Amino acid sequence: MAQKVRGAVALVTGASSGIGAATALELARRGAKLALAARRADELAGVAAAITQAGGEARVFPTDVTDPRQVERLAADVVAAFGRVDVLINNAGIGAPPLIDSSEEEIARIVDVNLRAPMLLTRALLPGMLERKRGAIISIASVAGHIATDPLYSGTKFGLRGFSIALHRQLRGSGVTASLVSPGFIRTPLTSARRARLPGPEIVARAVARLVERPKREVVVPRYYRGAIWAERLLPWLADRALAGRRRP
Repeated sequence: MAQKVRGAVALVTGASSGIGAATALELARRGAKLALAARRADELAGVAAAITQAGGEARVFPTDVTDPRQVERLAADVVAAFGRVDVLINNAGIGAPPLIDSSEEEIARIVDVNLRAPMLLTRALLPGMLERKRGAIISIASVAGHIATDPLYSGTKFGLRGFSIALHRQLRGSGVTASLVSPGFIRTPLTSARRARLPGPEIVARAVARLVERPKREVVVPRYYRGAIWAERLLPWLADRALAGRRRP
């Protein structure tokens, strides 16, 4: 069930930079009202200022999504401020250190940010969407949720992908949609060390906006990564050889 972006209330996590900031700006450009969540209050304020200067509406909600109580408070505060949430963008995400170098705390943090927080925030906001029979939940996963490249990062993105697809199936016919965006390498702070020329986060932001209006189960961006995903499915032994030993566990 499609819905219009214009006039919708959209909550974006990880909205202080990268894909989150680009998505917030794109949705605001199309007429949505934005609730911006992230830990970095100063950078959130900068994104909100850019939206309001362009004639849009945005409010900031500094939140550490590793804290379940803050996630619950975020949902309640956004509903109190706007009256509802029509669109939830589960975007907050972090990279991972090598498994053998990671502490218990680091493992807990990546699971909390990349997987538990989207689950908790969706749980908090889904009842209101179901009651109104209207809403869109869009989670930002990764091509690494199709092609396993890193034990910790891929582990959480495979989990987020399974969560979103299962939710998509369960919500069918409810008026609420669940979709997934799986980006490849995109120019963000997480990929700043890469020398290769990468597409900007705007390509993901546009994909998100399109999913609000024309929901699908999943989209991969840029589209050229779909060939690698199909190769992984059809010829897993080839992916095993190509990726063997390229990273330290």
